[in-house]
Amino acid sequence: MQKIKQKNKIVVWLQAIRIFSLTASVVPVLIGAAIAFAGKDAVFWGLFPLVLFCSLMFQIGTNMVNDYYDFKKGIDTADSYGSSRCLVDGLLSPGQMLIAGLGAFALGILGGFVLIYFRGYPILLLGVVGFVGGLCYTAMPISYKYFALGDIAVFILMGPLMVIGSYFCLTGKYDNSVLFISIPVGFLVAAILQANNTRDINHDRQAGVKTIASLLGLNKAKFSYISLLVGAYLVLTATVLLGVLNWWALIAFASLPLAAKNIKTICTCRDSCIETITTLDVMTAKLHLAFGVLLMAGILLGKLF
Repeated sequence: MQKIKQKNKIVVWLQAIRIFSLTASVVPVLIGAAIAFAGKDAVFWGLFPLVLFCSLMFQIGTNMVNDYYDFKKGIDTADSYGSSRCLVDGLLSPGQMLIAGLGAFALGILGGFVLIYFRGYPILLLGVVGFVGGLCYTAMPISYKYFALGDIAVFILMGPLMVIGSYFCLTGKYDNSVLFISIPVGFLVAAILQANNTRDINHDRQAGVKTIASLLGLNKAKFSYISLLVGAYLVLTATVLLGVLNWWALIAFASLPLAAKNIKTICTCRDSCIETITTLDVMTAKLHLAFGVLLMAGILLGKLF
């Protein structure tokens, strides 16, 4: 058995849940809440903390179960860039990681039952989709991450599904405008994964893992990443021009310098120097956070002014 190294337990568990990535589940919930606040329907704000909690638990569960299976399948190694590195560095045992991940899912499900009590079976459907999508990302027998379906699933699960789910939990209503507003958020969270997979192209190919990036090759994967970033701003502009959002929403364009920096970074990447995009996934997570917070501010300002 792999020897477990000694390190501050709190630090290890924060590393295991990949705390830097959790904004990916916080931002969609906040945007859904902002849309609810700006709308005309009654809002049950007492459910907001629980919605946020469930979203975080499902992402933490996904992160940890993903670490477990990638490690057991030999995809995450000492030489690879991905994962929390808690398993490859011997900070936790595989069993600890799996149990903690399943425990996070269980907590999210328990919270989900409360949401179902207040909002009914549509939340059950959303919860089942979120749970199965998160668990089976790498877990058997589906493991769809390894068959180039991860990007599409992440776009749906952490874009439209979370924004719509947050809005529905708070208002008990569905509105097509929420779907349109969620698309830029989905693009940017998918870009986080695309950055990760572009960096790992060579390693994933050696491990027999198929991702959209590995199937496209480096140059086309770079174009795909750039398209996701540009697409987020284009769709946001379209929602304003179509009257779905107020002009205040364009305040999200203040995040463009971060997007430009990320695009410049990936454009400099070559097969011979893939290490130049080692932290591009973290940089993209920061862009996702900045864009999301600014968009939320724009929605709120549109309501107030």
